[in-house]
Amino acid sequence: MSLQAGLSFEQAPPFSLPLRFFLTAPLFLLAAAVLIVLAPDALASRWTPPALALTHALTLGFLAMVMLGALLQMLPVVAGSTLPAPRAVAWFSHVPLALGTVALMAGFLTAEPAAFGIAILLLGGGFAVFLAAAAISLARAVTSATVTDVQLAVGCLGITVVLGLALALLRAGWWIPPAAEAAIAAHVAFGLLGWVLLLVIGVAYQVVPMFQITPPYPPHLSRWLAGTLFALLLLHAAALHLPHAAVRIVDAGLAGGILAFALATLRLQSRRRRKLPDVTLDYWRLGMGSLIACVLAWLTAQLWPDWADSEAYPLLLGVLFIGGFAVSVASGMLYKIVPFLAWFHLQAQLQARAGSIPTMKEMIAERWTRWQFRLHLAACALLIAAPWRPAWAIAAGSVLALSALLLWINLMAATRRFVRHGGRLIKP
Repeated sequence: MSLQAGLSFEQAPPFSLPLRFFLTAPLFLLAAAVLIVLAPDALASRWTPPALALTHALTLGFLAMVMLGALLQMLPVVAGSTLPAPRAVAWFSHVPLALGTVALMAGFLTAEPAAFGIAILLLGGGFAVFLAAAAISLARAVTSATVTDVQLAVGCLGITVVLGLALALLRAGWWIPPAAEAAIAAHVAFGLLGWVLLLVIGVAYQVVPMFQITPPYPPHLSRWLAGTLFALLLLHAAALHLPHAAVRIVDAGLAGGILAFALATLRLQSRRRRKLPDVTLDYWRLGMGSLIACVLAWLTAQLWPDWADSEAYPLLLGVLFIGGFAVSVASGMLYKIVPFLAWFHLQAQLQARAGSIPTMKEMIAERWTRWQFRLHLAACALLIAAPWRPAWAIAAGSVLALSALLLWINLMAATRRFVRHGGRLIKP
């Protein structure tokens, strides 16, 4: 089902609801970049306070904003079911999540228990609202491969949030959860490989064939991949109770699933019917290449255990997965979803003057999206090098700041063009 064919103006939420998430996301990416410039040691070790603040600026501030905004808009299409009370859900999730992320970053940077307390209340409340609404929507959804993947991803988000709140209580000194190290490992695994990866996989089944004009994903892949990865994640969380050989098999299975998705996506993109240049395609290719690089880095660590024990190894994995894969794919989706929604809502609202509506490609000037991609690519390269060349960290943060700022300006350009042509951000 395509977005255009499956979405009517009556069932679509007002443009302003997902847009507030999308316009907030680049600001947190900018905050992450500024943090790198001001505290270059954020790229020296994953456990320093600046590194933890940086990680959550990217995962909560940027990725969660993009992904929750996308779900708010896409559930009526891919699941055939809107979120209940979408206006209230948007308000009572977006604002608490934005403020809660700021509070959490402040908590990491200052070690102030009050900041963690505020973050726990805001993030816990904001995610509870969205998860409850998403659960209701998905419970009455029309079954499909994408819906199944989204259900698993949302389940992983719930696990990630619960573990994250427990760890925030630990940071605040108010509670020591049992098996804290295992909780940290599970928090990372369910957050990145569960919530982020599974949602990208589910969304890819829809947006890659539709927006990039490719054949559909192989049915056998879409049927088994997400469920298998989820089962492996559950086994990974029980690693302390498994033999070492079994843990290696589970990790190999996760790496194999990731590699299968990346290679299948690149193969489909090589067979696309429209050969015109497309910055979104470049973002997805960068994301898939980064996933492949993650698998190669993991394989290298299995062959050379000293490399696995170094501080550079987890930092490299984090940069490749979060920056190279997740931020790249999310940015590419923004450049398709926001222009599409601007065009769709203009078409629906101004039917009598539809001929004057800009096309999707006219919503954002392509030269500026191309420049922003180049800045993002340069920032990823510098971030990969920074653990080995600490002097490059400030350059990496500076380029990332320019990339984030230009991403926000480009999204604002589409918003201004929408309003300038008579579009209403809020339904009457």
